[in-house]
Amino acid sequence: MFELSARAKDYIERTKTFITNEIEPIETEFWNEVHRLNPSGDWTQWQWPAQLEQLKAKAQAAGLWNMFLPDPILGVGLSVQEYAHIAELTGRSLIAPTVFNCNAPDSGNMEVLWRYGSDQQKQQWLTPLLEGKIRSVFCMTEPAVASSDATNMQATAVVEGDEIVLNGRKWWSSGLGDPNAKIIIFMAHTPDETKDRHHQHSMVLVPIDSAGVTIERMLPVFGDYDAPHGHGEISFNNVRVPVSNFIGGAGQGFEIAQGRLGPGRIHHCMRCIGAAEKSLELMIDRGMSRTAFGKEILKLGGNLERVAEARVAIDQARLLTLYAAYKMDTLGNMAALTEISAIKVVAPSMLEKVVDMAIQIHGGAGVSRDTPLTGFFAQARSLRLADGPDEVHKGMIAKLELKKRGYGARKK
Repeated sequence: MFELSARAKDYIERTKTFITNEIEPIETEFWNEVHRLNPSGDWTQWQWPAQLEQLKAKAQAAGLWNMFLPDPILGVGLSVQEYAHIAELTGRSLIAPTVFNCNAPDSGNMEVLWRYGSDQQKQQWLTPLLEGKIRSVFCMTEPAVASSDATNMQATAVVEGDEIVLNGRKWWSSGLGDPNAKIIIFMAHTPDETKDRHHQHSMVLVPIDSAGVTIERMLPVFGDYDAPHGHGEISFNNVRVPVSNFIGGAGQGFEIAQGRLGPGRIHHCMRCIGAAEKSLELMIDRGMSRTAFGKEILKLGGNLERVAEARVAIDQARLLTLYAAYKMDTLGNMAALTEISAIKVVAPSMLEKVVDMAIQIHGGAGVSRDTPLTGFFAQARSLRLADGPDEVHKGMIAKLELKKRGYGARKK
């Protein structure tokens, strides 16, 4: 079921070698430079170290570029399951996804434009994104409503003549602080009494410098602004863009969102698995290199059992995620709804537990910036909310299980 083509194996091996030879040796130095260049929450001054563009150029020259995109011309033509293994490798590093131009939210936004964008939209925005010349933002979550129910959305995208008028406020818009962010995908309510509630939302392309677009602030995650990527709050006040900026047409927002989030959840979950593998390695190395009370730390208390528990949990999460990817490739996203929701519950929680074990073994160093563990922990805890909180996905799984037994939801 999980057999890989020779071509996929080649990409996986070359990605692994690139990370080992080019990224891991400089990652500590790279993040030290990031923190030096971006010492405060003043996002207007944020910048990436020059080393990032150098690494991206090397990755692009090596053909390790846009590997997430299944298109054999614009990407490399790997299936979801094949790319999942590459996503796991990139998850071992906090910078690798960006180096390979496979980072969120850009990968999801590029896939949206690839699947649903017009020729003009692809030329204007998809091409420079694929080339890594610009970055993008996805605006969906709102501060004034419970965003776990996306139909609560209050932001509006209303057609007036040949323009769309946008109003609303969004937050946790990842990538908003990036100095290269140029385009926003804005999801909003487009009222239409003739349509059901899942066909009254739209996705709209909004240049970040449009009149009426105001970046209000960057939001820290556990006190860290994640500069220079950032997660921001942004307001739209009578922003006007051409009707041609609708992606796929008015009212298609939810359909597009499902197409975007399916593969994206595979990517997120496999990166979680890669981060968990790295955390386990760090945990073992630290635990076997430090002694206390006459023994290696890893051999004290129940620490060896925790190593075993981590191995079991990582492998279980990987197999479930690969199965979800297999079903998406062979049967389509709708046939894999249970598995997609299941991995979104399992993988971040697994990473959270494994990282917590690793932090404990590291002692004070575990909560510092001397290791990637705090970054992995923030990633894990945030992902239990992003792309739908655990509770929503558990609700979806339960609903589908009841439906199998004939207890489908009754129409009101």
